[in-house]
Amino acid sequence: MNSLQTVPPMYSDSTALPDPDTQSEFYADIPTKRLLAWLVDMVLIAVVSAIIVPFTAFTGLFFFPALMLVVGFLYRTITLTTSSATWGMRLFSIEFRDRTGRTFDFGSAILHTLGYHISISVFPLQIVSIILMLTSARKQGLTDYFMGSVAINRPARY
Repeated sequence: MNSLQTVPPMYSDSTALPDPDTQSEFYADIPTKRLLAWLVDMVLIAVVSAIIVPFTAFTGLFFFPALMLVVGFLYRTITLTTSSATWGMRLFSIEFRDRTGRTFDFGSAILHTLGYHISISVFPLQIVSIILMLTSARKQGLTDYFMGSVAINRPARY
């Protein structure tokens, strides 16, 4: 297990996640940062998808939304597996942790990405997810709530 996968000592409660009451700095501004990270990620996904289109003899234009969906799924899964954060999330210094306080592995990354894609494809689920991020103590979206994962401000490495 590498040092990024170990649970930092600041996670002392029974769930191994920062307590939103005593360690609120981990959850400060998370909904705003997630929105900004999402916008950055969408731009990156659109650019990569646009770069792929010529390699499809421009037929990719006819299914561009589906192409973006596939590129986005791969992008999120790969970046969440390698560093528990997409490039947009890294830009805003946030990362995901699973219910044990560890960074995402491949299984967690693919489940989170699948949950994210389901929630954005069903509008009422997306609304519920946004409401949860804005009102819950740990700022969890719907997928986070079911997985027990959280997005937190990246702790300083020591």
